[in-house]
Amino acid sequence: MSPEAGRRRGPVNRLLDRVFLSGTIVETEPIAARMRRIRIGDAGLREVTCRPGQQVRVHVNDVLSMAGWRKGVGNLLRTYSVWAHDPTAGTLDLCVLDHDGGTGPGAAWGRAARCGDRVRFGRPEGGFVLRSDAPYHVFVGEETASPALGAMLAAVRSGAEVYGVIETASAADRLPMPRAERLTWLERGDRSAASSATLAEAVGRLALPATPGVAYVAGEARTVKLVRDRLVADHGWNRGSVLTKPFWSPGRTGME
Repeated sequence: MSPEAGRRRGPVNRLLDRVFLSGTIVETEPIAARMRRIRIGDAGLREVTCRPGQQVRVHVNDVLSMAGWRKGVGNLLRTYSVWAHDPTAGTLDLCVLDHDGGTGPGAAWGRAARCGDRVRFGRPEGGFVLRSDAPYHVFVGEETASPALGAMLAAVRSGAEVYGVIETASAADRLPMPRAERLTWLERGDRSAASSATLAEAVGRLALPATPGVAYVAGEARTVKLVRDRLVADHGWNRGSVLTKPFWSPGRTGME
């Protein structure tokens, strides 16, 4: 890069630092067979508020480089649910799914991430969050939903009733979820997670209290609808008691 280009880049970097958060990767580990936990640390994260279930948009390609833009605007950012946020330590944990060795920018970033790398990302956002005043909670989803659901489960107050169904390709794909003993676990094997009638039917069979609580349903878009319909038809819930978050759909990347 020429000195002139470097001078032009400086103010832009400073502007981006005002708009976005940034930090250094301080720890990585495999947390499930196809999921990697990435911990980002920075003193500024001590001042950040993150509600359980919220997400951040990560710059998985350099927005200031021509190489990043040549990959397409849609390949610059990827959205990840926050697995854990520790304001005292100034850290934020993400869980990045490697889609069976996929070549997408998010999976590639997750595989390449190393301690010492700098990461730029947006502030935690989104309304798919734990409702602390719910009489009880129902959590439903698959691998892509597990980080958000796990963060919510960790924040459920002691003594609150918890129900739920989590589907994964195999037992090795399960995240270490809080209150795991209160969840029904399904394995789909080689079947697609899209339009999962098995997951929806398992929700229909849950032995829930007679009055609705709050359900948190996330993952593939058509499966989310199937599950919501089961809660309405089989358990008599109103739709307002079912919080939904479609993270993906076949052939589409990013439902934001």
